[in-house]
Amino acid sequence: MLKVTNLRKVFDRIIAVDSVSLEVKRGEVFGLLGPNGAGKTTTIRMILNIIQPDSGTVTFNGLPFREETWNIVGFLPEERGLYRKSKLINTILYFATLKGMSERAAKPVAMKWLERFSLVDSAHRKVEELSKGNQQKVQFIISILHRPQLLILDEPFSGLDPVNQILLKDILLELRQQNTAIIFSTHQMDQAEKLSDSICLINKGRVVVEGSVADVKKRYGKNSVHLEYEGDGSFLGALPYVRRADVYQNYAELELSDMSQTRDLLTGLDGKLSLRKFEIVEPSLHSIFLNVVGTPGSAAAQPRKATA
Repeated sequence: MLKVTNLRKVFDRIIAVDSVSLEVKRGEVFGLLGPNGAGKTTTIRMILNIIQPDSGTVTFNGLPFREETWNIVGFLPEERGLYRKSKLINTILYFATLKGMSERAAKPVAMKWLERFSLVDSAHRKVEELSKGNQQKVQFIISILHRPQLLILDEPFSGLDPVNQILLKDILLELRQQNTAIIFSTHQMDQAEKLSDSICLINKGRVVVEGSVADVKKRYGKNSVHLEYEGDGSFLGALPYVRRADVYQNYAELELSDMSQTRDLLTGLDGKLSLRKFEIVEPSLHSIFLNVVGTPGSAAAQPRKATA
């Protein structure tokens, strides 16, 4: 359905996107991942023809992205673009007409979605009177009202509480079952891991990891151990056989140099922590993200400059 080939964009000698290629099929949820400034939003804007790439191509159903394509694409931008003084229902209907729907056809569909998101009672309130999370719901309704073939979501879970994150997840899976192609950009690796069929991880404008979630996790091996415990786990990262440690208050994900060292790890924990769980697992996307991208301030996190 969507094929992106070697997209490149440079702003003031900073390479925002460098030779990014990806392909999204019907009925697929595709996670576009990466740290802040990695080039995700710029890639999305080039896919949508909002900005022109310096080079590369985007095709939709085998054809270049054209103005008519907008009517079969839904887009949820990261920045809110709602008219703050307008009433909810009027805002939704206005955007529906931009997608080729009549107000008469759009209104019952809009009311159905407002009911799904518990916003029927707010239909005649002004946008500015809504919470951040409810404004996000309205923007999502606008992006799906016309039943797009391709849905592109930039940070869709932003501002949503856990209950509404679950609701949004359920709707995305319903759309997937209806053969909608979905691209979503997010910083929430747990959501990406649970929702995505395939992912593309971008860092400094370049694709550094891509493929199905299962293949990506398999590629990074099974040297990951999850611990749940009581006690102070701050020492875990300093153990000689631990390559990387992601440590929280009562939970840690460790990457070992070699899985043969699990016995050494258990011995090293004896008397220091009260273990509730010790599990050998495939690495999480969160772990892979940190492993590939690095931490803030590291060389891996710095933007790339174009050569003269």
